[in-house]
Amino acid sequence: MGQYKVAGVQMDVAFGEKAANLQRMLDAVELSAAAGADLVVFPECALTGYCFTSADEAFPFTEPADGPSAAAFREVCRARGVHAIYGMLEKDGDRLFNAVLLIGPDGLVATYRKIHLPFLGIDRFATPGDRPFDVHPAGACRVGMHICYDGGFPESARCMALDGADLIALPTNWPPPAMRVSEYVLNTRAMENNVYYMAVDRVGVERGVEFIGRSRICAPNGSILDDAPHDQETVLYADIDVEWARRKKIVHVPGEHEVDRFGHRRPEMYGRISQPKDE
Repeated sequence: MGQYKVAGVQMDVAFGEKAANLQRMLDAVELSAAAGADLVVFPECALTGYCFTSADEAFPFTEPADGPSAAAFREVCRARGVHAIYGMLEKDGDRLFNAVLLIGPDGLVATYRKIHLPFLGIDRFATPGDRPFDVHPAGACRVGMHICYDGGFPESARCMALDGADLIALPTNWPPPAMRVSEYVLNTRAMENNVYYMAVDRVGVERGVEFIGRSRICAPNGSILDDAPHDQETVLYADIDVEWARRKKIVHVPGEHEVDRFGHRRPEMYGRISQPKDE
């Protein structure tokens, strides 16, 4: 296949100003596409902001997955021939989900609803995600999605890697206590699954909560392809070689030193992981 390029847009978000945030994201898709990007990824809750104090306050800012922001993204993605992932608050009946959408030239490809919810911001009032982790085509690349706190649970990335993800995207809103996640966890998730892994965070301060930036794109061996400072808006770029991500058997010295990330698994020994939590 030819080159596949990803862009991660580390941006500030105006709380509750959906129209302004949407326009900035659409402009960033145009900019990234002009730079050759095939997939453009934005932070968690980039459409709305994160620090809501109740479900009642947040609900007027929700919309269905096939709502007006998805329609606007569809138009720019169609015009530019790209895919985009962005965070929003999804309305489904009387339920509110912290969600990300994958949009392509033909419209909505997939929705992911955040499964692991910390006691923070809108997640205190959101409904836990009710769909399993999944992998979706975004042109020539197979993409998995999860959100922020999900990245601290290695099972989420492993599920998507087992389902054939070449790239795992983590739109996020990291507060300062997540500093070590940004430093160490991303590279580990990439290396242990032999996938590309990109975390796209926001910057700025919202209702007294600081967000730390430090977005990063990692290669399947855990090395850093591009990363961002903690306090500046910027766009990260990296070229993706899907064949690298699909070669789970790594031969360092033929017949002497070989690693098979999936073939050496012993799932029959991992039963405790899948047992329900103790109430």
